[in-house]
Amino acid sequence: MAGLRREPTARQMRLGAELRRLRDAAGLTGREAAALLGVSSAQINQIESALTGVSEKRLRRLAANYACSDEELIAALVAMATDRTRGWWEEYRERLPTPFLDLSELEYHARYRWDVDFLHIPGLLQTEDYARALFSYVNPEFPESDVDLWVEHRMKRRVIIERPAPIPYETLIHEAALRIRVGDRAASQAQLARVLKLSEADHITVRVIPFDLDGFAGAGSAMVYAGGPTPKLDTVVRDGPNGPVFVDAEAQLSRYRTLFRRVETASLDPERSRDFIHHLAKEL
Repeated sequence: MAGLRREPTARQMRLGAELRRLRDAAGLTGREAAALLGVSSAQINQIESALTGVSEKRLRRLAANYACSDEELIAALVAMATDRTRGWWEEYRERLPTPFLDLSELEYHARYRWDVDFLHIPGLLQTEDYARALFSYVNPEFPESDVDLWVEHRMKRRVIIERPAPIPYETLIHEAALRIRVGDRAASQAQLARVLKLSEADHITVRVIPFDLDGFAGAGSAMVYAGGPTPKLDTVVRDGPNGPVFVDAEAQLSRYRTLFRRVETASLDPERSRDFIHHLAKEL
């Protein structure tokens, strides 16, 4: 097994999963796919398990063998297979849990991002004080140096909405998240001020879900939705007991798109949301 990856990233695993889906859709077994490609079935398994990479030439041959005519999807898979980006998150490998680094990589490559949050300000909008108070409370056993590391990583993740070519970002925040004082009064005021400032950016849309909304039963729909290079490569991220959980089954993606639009329709429009947050800030 020499030369195989010890710990594939979520992006590498997604590539393998998509190739497996194409093979399944073609009605081929791993052995049959291997025979068409002229390799061993073990190599097909290693590619689909993300234990080894796949060249552009071999990937295109696989797509042809699977009768895949979706050129947009094939081009996106080729880009995933040949990408050699060593992102900023790599400096945290073996220092932070892998799923959080996978989330950073997913965000880096996303075409757009949607968030729905009910209890906390979304991570991309958090101030350093807010993030520190949150990590310190949730992980009281962490030494200060570890908290510093988590906060530093979260602040660096903001690059996707702060860089010269930021991605479009829309977030739906429940009134509860805006009212809960994660830190002290000053930290809460600074946090709301930051949300207000960012909401004025052309690429950022902030909508508020007020407490007095009638008929709202979507409080369990918190999510991060990252748009891929093609809708088939979108990803939903949910909170799990051990960190982020990545969801990419097509039926689930469709379900979460529908959920997002339902919550979006129920929320206040951006201008009314800014007025709402401004009013809350004055109450603190």
